[in-house]
Amino acid sequence: MPINRRSFLGTAASGAALAASGGFFSSFSSASTSDKKKSLELKISCQEGVAPGASLTEKLDFMESLGIVGFEPWGGGLEKRVEEIQKALQNRKITVSAICAGFEGWLIADDPAIQKKCMDSMKVIIEAAGALGSTGLIFVPAFNNQKSLPDKEARELLIGQMKELGDFALQHKTRILLEPLNRKECYFCRQVADGAAIIRDVNSAGAAVMGDFWHMTWEETNDRAAFLAAGDYLHHVHIASRKRRKMPGEDGEADNYINGFRGLKEINYSDYVSFECGSVGDSKVTLPAAVKLMREQWGKA
Repeated sequence: MPINRRSFLGTAASGAALAASGGFFSSFSSASTSDKKKSLELKISCQEGVAPGASLTEKLDFMESLGIVGFEPWGGGLEKRVEEIQKALQNRKITVSAICAGFEGWLIADDPAIQKKCMDSMKVIIEAAGALGSTGLIFVPAFNNQKSLPDKEARELLIGQMKELGDFALQHKTRILLEPLNRKECYFCRQVADGAAIIRDVNSAGAAVMGDFWHMTWEETNDRAAFLAAGDYLHHVHIASRKRRKMPGEDGEADNYINGFRGLKEINYSDYVSFECGSVGDSKVTLPAAVKLMREQWGKA
C-alpha cells in the first residue's frame, strides 16, 4: 500500500527515526506488495550535459543504446528549443523527463522585483515544459549566497508563489518540482520531508517535490524513510555518486542506492531517476557502467 499525500501529514518527523528501526515499514511486508515491487519499472533519465556526444542527436543515440528513456534538458532558453527537441525525439523511445532550472532570480528574495523576475521567467519555462510533455520544472527557492527573507516569512511567501506557479503549470499539463539541497548549497528546505510538507501546504496538483541522492547523502539519515515521507508528492529523482557527485559506481561501495530504491518501490514511484553528475572517467564507459549498476541495485531492492 503506497503512502499517499495525506497519510504523510504529521508523521514526517517521526518517520525517519522509526525507519531506522524497521518498525515504520512493517505494514509494507505483504506478499502482494512484494510482487508489485518486482514489477515496477526503473525509468532512467539523463541530463543533456551528462550524456556523451557532440550534438543532441549523438547524445540521444547513445542514451537510447543503453535503454535510457528520459531526457532532462536545461531550462534556460528552452522556449527557443521546443521544436528542436520535439523533432530530435521523434520515433524514439525517449521522452522529456524534468526540466532543470534555468530561470532568473530566486523566489524568496528580499526584493520584490527579483521575486517577480523569477516568477515571470519560471512561467516561460513552464510553458515550454508543458509543450514537451515534461514531468516538471525543477527549482530551488534560494541558494546560500542569495539574500533572502527570514525562514518563516520566506515559507509563507513561497507557499503563495508555488500555488500560483503550480496552478499555472497544471494548466500546461506539467508541474513545478521543489528540490531540497544540502546545507553547503542551501539554507532553506534541505530534507525531502521538509519539501513534502511545503507541497502539502501549497495544495496544488501542479506542485511536487523531488529527491536527489547526492544531497540526501548529507541531509538524510535514511533514504528509504525520506522517500516514504514524500509519498505521492514525489515526482522526480536525481542520482550521482555519493562522495564526489560523479557517475554512480565511481565512488565504489559508497554508491549504494538499494535502500532508497526500496522506498521508491514502496510508494509505487513511476517517474524518472535521472543522472545529474560529472564523470571521472570517459562517460562513454562510465555511463553504461552506471546504468548497469542502477539496474542491478533496483533488482535487489
